[in-house]
Amino acid sequence: MPATTYAVSGMSCGHCKATLTEVVGELDGVRGVLVDLDSGHVTVTSAAEPDDAAIAKVVDEAGYELTGRV
Repeated sequence: MPATTYAVSGMSCGHCKATLTEVVGELDGVRGVLVDLDSGHVTVTSAAEPDDAAIAKVVDEAGYELTGRV
């Protein structure tokens, strides 16, 4: 399964990590989400190429900003 890593700004605590894990994990095709607060990266494992726009939308709606792929 492919893994794609995104840079996300605005994450600072365990609540941020839990929120992003939940909202990104609910997207179709997503098999796993790893949030690294220290680096500001969110790694998404999916069955197919992830939909960057869909991921950016749920990240934004959760109050964070997806700044791009790493």
